Amino acid sequence: QIQLVESGGGLVQPGGSLRLSCAGSELTLNYYKIGWFRQAPGKEREGVSCISGDGLRTYYIDSVQGRFTISRDNAKNIVTLQMNSLKPEDTGVYYCARSFASDYMCLRASAYDVWGQGTQVTVSS
Repeated sequence: QIQLVESGGGLVQPGGSLRLSCAGSELTLNYYKIGWFRQAPGKEREGVSCISGDGLRTYYIDSVQGRFTISRDNAKNIVTLQMNSLKPEDTGVYYCARSFASDYMCLRASAYDVWGQGTQVTVSS
């Protein structure tokens, strides 16, 4: 079954860091736009960050700009999301997904066709 696999979630104190990874299981990530999304309890899934297929263009929602960094290594078929200065409001299940959509659709969940199972991120003291 074609799928993406996220890892790296966990429990961290406010101000801490986590590094999430997204890997393709029998699926190449190369050439696809990859997005990271999160969903907190009782809230809609929101786009957090995305990266172009060649890794040259990255996008972030305002609330994580300057704290999160998305990157990719196409040789290793992996995309990472480095999250620093974490806040309680960053808590949620984080998903990665792939898309061929245009950049302006980059943070819209509707533009993505293959999703991972998600990894829980909890920021709490």
